[in-house]
Amino acid sequence: MWMFFALVAALAGALLYWSWSKKKARAALLAEPLSEDDRRIIAAQVPILQRVPSDLREKLDGKINLFLEQVSFYGCDGLEVTDEMQLSIAAQACLLVVNTDTWYDNLTTVLIYPNAFKSRQQQRSGYVVTEKEIIRTGESWDRGPVILSWAHSKQGAMNDHDGHNVVFHEFAHQIDDLSGGTNGVPVLAKGQSYAEWERVFLTAYSDHVAAVEAGHRTVIDPYGAEGHEEFFAVSVEVFFERPHALQNAAPHVYEQLAALFNLDPATWGERPN
Repeated sequence: MWMFFALVAALAGALLYWSWSKKKARAALLAEPLSEDDRRIIAAQVPILQRVPSDLREKLDGKINLFLEQVSFYGCDGLEVTDEMQLSIAAQACLLVVNTDTWYDNLTTVLIYPNAFKSRQQQRSGYVVTEKEIIRTGESWDRGPVILSWAHSKQGAMNDHDGHNVVFHEFAHQIDDLSGGTNGVPVLAKGQSYAEWERVFLTAYSDHVAAVEAGHRTVIDPYGAEGHEEFFAVSVEVFFERPHALQNAAPHVYEQLAALFNLDPATWGERPN
């Protein structure tokens, strides 16, 4: 019997040591600054980060380190993945979570295509399931992976004022999925009300769908009318890239996103020329 208890104690000790080592390694990555070369690459690839307040830069460095340690990048259709690609995507993904405890717990893989790629989509009508092929610039699967077109990811990052960013969009879906399903209701920040979130987003979504169907121009991309999860994702794109426009068009949506991300991009000002 004593051998059984000794084995249990040894296993428990090993598990505790593994957990301690993992936490220690994570803390070390979060505390480690990026190299100057990496910072130069990111500044060139993701100009929006030049507007980020200085007090968030160290946090961003650490989370980029953690992301790059956790996530493996694979090129598709012959694409050779470069450091620039990895740093650009990691920096954009980490901006969304830079000032919160939210993390991409389930993500281990990012697939990168050179350009837009074909994807098969199933549609169900009763007992009939049909499959069609569509062209996409990005996809986010439950519990990963994230799939991206590099051409569109690069363009989305470089043009940081148009409200379109495929990396922000797909990683917003990853954040949404942490609640157990991609439905436009992520795990909210401490103090946020789910009832208030639902009231704000359902009202804004309804208004958005009506505007799109009427052919009106909208600050939030018309694709948001496809569903609540897409409305959340495109709202995140605008929140970071056109914060003043979102404040004016949908102030309550902006307030909810500011609370969710613990960020206020409208106060960041313009990046230096």
